[in-house]
This record gives sequence, C-alpha cells and structure tokens, in this order.
Amino acid sequence: MRLLHAISSVDPAAGGVIESVKQLGNAHMASGHIVEIASLDDPDAACVKSCPIPVHALGPSRPGYSYSKRFVPWLREKRNSYDAVIVNGIWQFHSFGTWQALRSSSTPYFLFTHGMLDPWFKQRYPLKHLKKNLYWPWAEYRVLRDARGVLFTCEEERRLARESFRRYAAREMVVSLGISRPAGEPVAEIREFFAAYPKLKDKRIALFMGRIHPKKGCDLLIEAFYKVLKLDPRWHLVFAGPDQVGWAKKLQARAGQLRIDDRLTWTGMLTGAVKWGCFRASEIFVLPSHQENFGVVVAEALAVGVPALISNKVNIWREVQADGAGIVADDSVDGAEELLRVYAGMSTECGALMRERARYCFERRFEIGKVAGAIGSLLSNAAHLN
Repeated sequence: MRLLHAISSVDPAAGGVIESVKQLGNAHMASGHIVEIASLDDPDAACVKSCPIPVHALGPSRPGYSYSKRFVPWLREKRNSYDAVIVNGIWQFHSFGTWQALRSSSTPYFLFTHGMLDPWFKQRYPLKHLKKNLYWPWAEYRVLRDARGVLFTCEEERRLARESFRRYAAREMVVSLGISRPAGEPVAEIREFFAAYPKLKDKRIALFMGRIHPKKGCDLLIEAFYKVLKLDPRWHLVFAGPDQVGWAKKLQARAGQLRIDDRLTWTGMLTGAVKWGCFRASEIFVLPSHQENFGVVVAEALAVGVPALISNKVNIWREVQADGAGIVADDSVDGAEELLRVYAGMSTECGALMRERARYCFERRFEIGKVAGAIGSLLSNAAHLN
C-alpha cells in the first residue's frame, strides 16, 4: 500500500505522536509498503531533515492552529497517489485540512485521535473546551464522521472519546500501537548513560521520562518520593524530558523546600544510546499522569524489562495490570505514594518476576512488527469498504 501520514509537526519535542508515526511507518516500510508524511513544518526545519521517513513539509504554519495555505491544494493534487491517508491527532489544521482535501474523493482517510478526545481536557481546561464546542460541529465532528475509520489504541480510549461532546459519530476501530525491540547493546548503552551522569552509578533509579508538563503528574511524583523513598539514600529520582511550559523551576523549588533536591536529576530530553541507557539503568519507570493515551514511553520501559508504575489515567493501564507488568493507582499524591510503597515493599523475587512480566507484556501487546501487521491488514480491508 501507499500510505501518507498527516501530522501537525514531526518535531520530537512536540510529544509522543510523531514517535508513534515513525515506529509504525518504519515497520510498514520494512514490510514493503510505501510510507510518507505530510506535515505543517517549515521545510528548512532540522526535524524535517532528520526524519527517517520522507516528509512533505507544507509550512511554515501560523502559531496556534498551525494553518498553512499550502496543505489542502497539495493534498488535493496528490491524493490519487495514495491508497490511504492516516491523520494523526486533531485540533490542528492538518486534520480539518485532510477532510477538506479528501471529502469528495475516492481516497479514504483514517484518524488516530491519540487521546485528544479524552474528557480530562474538558475538566482541566473548561475555557478551551468552550472554544472547542464552538469549533466542533463544523470541523472536527465532520473529520470523525467522514473518516473511513477512527482508530483507538485501546478500549479505554474508545470509551472516553464518547464523553467529550454531545454530538459524536465515528466508525470506531480499536487497534494498538507499539515500538521496535531496542536494538542497542545493553551494557554499552548503560555505560554511555553513566558516563554522562556518573553520580547516578550504583543508585536505585526511579525514572520519569516525558514532557515536564502539569498533565504528567510530576509534582505528585516529587511529593511521593519525599514521603516514601527519602529515607533510603540509594534511591534517586530522574526526570528526563523537555520542559516546554517552564514548569521545571517550580518543581525544583518544591524539591528544595523538601530538601531532596540533591536526590533529583534533571537531564532534559535524552535521545539515542543515552536514552536507552537511562531506561536500562532504571529500576522502575513512574508515570502518575492525569491523562495519557497510549504512552510510547510506557512501551519503551516494558521493552527493556522495567516495571511500569502508572496511574489509572494512562489508558493502557488495564493491559499493564493484567500482565503483572507494573503497578496501577489513582492520579493523586496518595496514588503516587501507593505506587512507590507497593514496589518498595516487594521482595527481590517479586521484583524480578515483575521485570520478566514487563518484557512479556511488551512482546505480547506492543511489539511493532505484530502491531503494524494488524494495522496494515485493517487499513487494506477497510480502505475498500464504502
């Protein structure tokens, strides 16, 4: 098949959506499919040039909504070159623009909402939701309604998507997402990580990896670390990820008030061998997020056998819990404390078993070869349905 992914930006700092696109696209290309990306980035952007999948950068776009006048004419001209278009995410111009370009054509499009219809956003940002209510009937509602398939990465995401807006119509399809098996040499990657952060050697690392953002529950994790793990000097908390909203300073100040700032390390965004070395060197991965759809970083932790301690607002929590690959609790301070306390109270044997179950969970549910094959079959079959 000839597949085109439409996405607002291919910049990795924008979050996990582009990583999902890369993983799925690379797997489909390895199976003989032709895969390209259409984005609203500036053609000269570094992220466009470094992307492993060919990118048609149709920006630069305007800030906020990411509108670009080039996108719709380009897609109308090129639509017959593709068997299907996969839209990744909503609320940016690329989704509505795809609807505009393809609504009168025989080229089908499919939509991954990537958790962007979760009702948490309505509760957390009521004014933004009011604006979305005005926009929904004539834009994103139509995008969902006319998609050949709206793809949800788990049952939880599908269920929650129905709760955000009164008017809702979609051909719902539940699939999964995944990542490739890490290909690096574990010992070398761990060595490279400790070369960059030598003070962490011989520490028991609790890892948060992702954007430093209020949605992710980083503040809950700091409070829980103070209450549960502070007394054991072997434990160290690592925050690895970009600070897009300037929240890190406030979090660091709170750690200082609790007198645990020397027990925290802030690495910024990690990539390549250092990133995988960080995962491998960690004893646990902790994500007490208030809202998380698939969570690529969760799959990455599981892939290297690191137990995932997550909130029940990470939509794949049922899968992690069912496989015994981690611990699940509420997205609150008490919940974050429970995650750490339950793990800290485990025997060595139970911890080792959970690491084995983490790898099993990844292989069973999130290995990209299996996932891509299932999605490819779904796209091929559904693309020929009216």
